Amino acid sequence: MTNDRDEFQWLVISSDPLPVDEAIAFVQDTKAGGIAVFLGTTRDETSDDGRKLAALDYEAYEDMAAAQLRDLAASARHQWPVIRISILHRTGRVEPSQPSVIIAVSTPHRADAFDACRWLIDSLKKDVAIWKKEIWADGSTSWVDPHVDESE
Repeated sequence: MTNDRDEFQWLVISSDPLPVDEAIAFVQDTKAGGIAVFLGTTRDETSDDGRKLAALDYEAYEDMAAAQLRDLAASARHQWPVIRISILHRTGRVEPSQPSVIIAVSTPHRADAFDACRWLIDSLKKDVAIWKKEIWADGSTSWVDPHVDESE
């Protein structure tokens, strides 16, 4: 488990359920006019060949992923006037409707909060050493390509 927390940022990689309310509360600040939150959850889906998704399993190269989260937070601060930031990611099995990732960002204005939050989740999915495997109800599994754009 990685838990890197100071006054301005909270970065977590953990197999424990993610504390959504606490992550959002962490970024609240009297200087913040905008808080943007992205909550990624396991969705209930059926594959093209009719298999039902049972869960997602996440694996991380934790030392590398923790350093990459710190780099992402620093990069976001260079691009936008970020006041506080939370990036929490789950490892292990995540059942449908459960959160696997939380990004929360506060900035003085809403547009910067939206932009930073979107950039952070897109960059995390593309660049951070965390991998996702689909677990199907029939017992089969399939790794998800991190470079496939799921934003559409």
